[in-house]
Amino acid sequence: MPQPATPPPPFDATPAGAGAAAAAAGASRPAVERFAARTAGMTASEIRALFAVASRPEVVSLAGGMPNLAALPLDELAAEVADLVAREGQVALQYGSAQGVPALREQICEVMALEGIRADPDDVVVTVGSQMALDLVTRIYCDPGDVVLAEGPSYVGALGSFAAYQARVVHVAMDEHGLVPDLLREALRSLAAEGITPKFLYTIPNFHNPAGVTLAVERRTEILEICASYGVAVVEDNPYGLLGFSGRTYPALRSFSRDVVYLGSFSKTFASGLRVGWALVPPAVRDRLVLAAESATLCPPSFTQMLVSRYLSAHDWRAQIKTYTEAYRERRDAMLDALATYLPEGCTWNVPDGGFYVWLTVPEGVDTKAMLPRAVTARVAYASGTGFYADGFGSRQLRLSYCYPPPERITEGVRRLAGVLEAELDVLRTFGSPARPAVGSGPQAPSPHTP
Repeated sequence: MPQPATPPPPFDATPAGAGAAAAAAGASRPAVERFAARTAGMTASEIRALFAVASRPEVVSLAGGMPNLAALPLDELAAEVADLVAREGQVALQYGSAQGVPALREQICEVMALEGIRADPDDVVVTVGSQMALDLVTRIYCDPGDVVLAEGPSYVGALGSFAAYQARVVHVAMDEHGLVPDLLREALRSLAAEGITPKFLYTIPNFHNPAGVTLAVERRTEILEICASYGVAVVEDNPYGLLGFSGRTYPALRSFSRDVVYLGSFSKTFASGLRVGWALVPPAVRDRLVLAAESATLCPPSFTQMLVSRYLSAHDWRAQIKTYTEAYRERRDAMLDALATYLPEGCTWNVPDGGFYVWLTVPEGVDTKAMLPRAVTARVAYASGTGFYADGFGSRQLRLSYCYPPPERITEGVRRLAGVLEAELDVLRTFGSPARPAVGSGPQAPSPHTP
């Protein structure tokens, strides 16, 4: 039976009779350190903690999911920025609407139409990256102790937002075809028996971060029907949907149901530093989301929105996305070739059809979090699997990002990683139980995890 991950304690979770002692202890702290109880869940992600080390030039970083911006037409963008300031600076550098620039919201609807979504610009809320949209959605839905369903593994930034608002996470396993409907149904049935209705299902259906798998089209309506039958909302996070390597664009969950909360971003298809994302929400949600956005930032920056709008109007952004996907496909192939060439027997991995990530399972007995410092010493970095679970799982998994380094650096990074793994296995053979290889050594789907 699925068990919710243990959340940070609620504010009043002191034993009976201990309130005065707790108050006295709090009063003894400096005023600037008397934080809200919910901050106990605000911890640095394992991936962000890696950035300082992974940015060293001698380290091959396969850890962060940074887009490769080398293919952007920077000279043209520089001219666009100058013209924007010269012609529309009085508007671009001024406060704007909390919901976002109207012209950009219309263009966002055109972008989403590629995934089968028919949307009204009035239902689009522009945010400072889709991470802000996710944070705001969690804020307006979740009280402390509420349950959120999420794939296992799941995006580390989402887990951070859920923890910050003291929501409890129940993971639902995936296989090579994405979220497993029967396991979703089982999780909801078990929670219902406890009188718990999750606030929403958080899902990344396309080229999943970190697992790299894609939800089968035939499962999409089934998952929506299951959630509807239990009164559970669906939040679809889709930053990678247009970055498929086969040329196929999958229909968004939002294309099947107008009740889905859809999160999108220009970070992966244009430029992450502009921090322009959005949420497409049902009308009943929009007003609350706009109010939450106003309290967080007053309004998203008009300058970056207008720059994105100009880019969409004046440049062949579809061709730019194709250029990105060709570069990422080349890097993906380099990583898969290197994994097959260098990794020891017993390692398994998936073959992503888009996006940024390969999800790797190592032989039993190897702890990828404990191994990470030794990998950094060997001048290679990855993201250990434990950072993508709220319940302590993932110690045999790691995420490899192929999006940023050039192919030759990817090959060298995997070669270094293989050396670290071989050393770990030698230690296990000498001092512990020999690692038992997984069935087969070729590319496989992520190992299912049943909460």
